[in-house]
Amino acid sequence: MKNSTTSIIAKIAILGAVAFILMFFDFPLPIAPSFYKLDFSEVAVLIGGFAMGWKSAVAIEALKIVLSILFKGTSTAYVGELANFLTGCALVLPAVIVYQNNKTKENAIKGLVLGTICFIIVGVILNYFVLLPAYSYFFQMPMEALIGMGSAIVPLIKDRLTFVLLATSPFNLVKGFLVSLVTILLYKHISPLLHR
Repeated sequence: MKNSTTSIIAKIAILGAVAFILMFFDFPLPIAPSFYKLDFSEVAVLIGGFAMGWKSAVAIEALKIVLSILFKGTSTAYVGELANFLTGCALVLPAVIVYQNNKTKENAIKGLVLGTICFIIVGVILNYFVLLPAYSYFFQMPMEALIGMGSAIVPLIKDRLTFVLLATSPFNLVKGFLVSLVTILLYKHISPLLHR
């Protein structure tokens, strides 16, 4: 039992570090303002969750955020980091719980689809009520300027609601799809290492 716990803690530590490193390789998408950046850190969290369960997934997600704060600091008084944790959990937890129920490729795909839907919904809510106001406050940027960055890409964006529906949602849909695709392609190759 002790060896098993030590092994799980070690795997969580390794995957948390991998997720943190993957956060450095972020890039914007042409469908959303440049402050939205896509990275593949959630792939490490999903792989860990599929192999070891939802508690391990939450621990990996939390470790990723703690490492980010320790090494990169924060520019949003930890609001951005909290949002990253919550949206990451929204994507990962449904996928892991569905997959753990019956470990088939079909269930993994169903879980990832459900996770992506939850990711989009939580992303919209957090951006509307927390993130956009926080960025506006901490970066001393009027909300109209942020909305203007969105309408420069999608002319139909006129206010905060259309911003989260037409910029945040498509971005999260693409991110959820790409993270899910990479996870499906990698998991079976990596999972034997995590079951040792």
